[in-house]
Amino acid sequence: MSRENVLEKLQSEPKNLWKRVLVFAVVLLLVVWSGSSITFNGVAKQGSVVASGIVNGILHPNLKLLFNLTTDGIPYLLLQTIAIAILGTIFGAILAIPVSFLASTNIVPRPVAMIFRALILLIRTIPSLVWALVWIRVTGPGAFCGVVTQSVCSIGMISKMYITAIEDLNTGILESMDASGCNTFQKIRCGILPQLSASFVSTAIYRFDINLKDATTLGIVGAGGIGSPLVQSITYSRWINVGAFLVALIILVVLIEWMSTKIRTRLATGKR
Repeated sequence: MSRENVLEKLQSEPKNLWKRVLVFAVVLLLVVWSGSSITFNGVAKQGSVVASGIVNGILHPNLKLLFNLTTDGIPYLLLQTIAIAILGTIFGAILAIPVSFLASTNIVPRPVAMIFRALILLIRTIPSLVWALVWIRVTGPGAFCGVVTQSVCSIGMISKMYITAIEDLNTGILESMDASGCNTFQKIRCGILPQLSASFVSTAIYRFDINLKDATTLGIVGAGGIGSPLVQSITYSRWINVGAFLVALIILVVLIEWMSTKIRTRLATGKR
């Protein structure tokens, strides 16, 4: 392409400068408006004590608590937190499959799909802590409440991503199998599942990462896991215990993140 053709192409492109200026002005206005309601009164004296205590606790964690193998020790609480996240993810991922198929416009009529999409939106609108407070009234405090809460919350997020994968199905494959005389089971087994399995598993793993972090937060309201003893340690200023909890959580999250990234990469590329 000659220099003249390049210049002609550039000159023929639409001029969108005024649109960019307008977008920038709107964003700037939103930032100014949002910042007007935020006031900074400095760091409270108690806040600096808490911050220094947490830092000191991380640098000098309670090793006895960190390696305590009883039900009050960190290993048991971490395993309980992982178990809550695993069960919540598995139940949520399984329940999300029929919901997502019923919410896909290329599978069911649009009015039916809109009803189930409204249900998914309702689940996603309510925060996980609110769901935990609701289910505590039903099941009582404990790990079971955490599993139920994470299952319900997982349905909302996983279904939304499942729907995207389902609506991107290559229908040409199904039409070819239909022309070859394949029955419904064969079309599902050889035409649908191979297209969706990698995406579904990757989504479930990603949700597990989120559930693992949420399981700690849900423990604050009594839904099991490591969150409740962590909050108690902060309340009573037991900083070496807080440091032990945080060190364990950091190590756990890093390991889970590394493993899940490896698995998702292998699912996406087929490489080890």
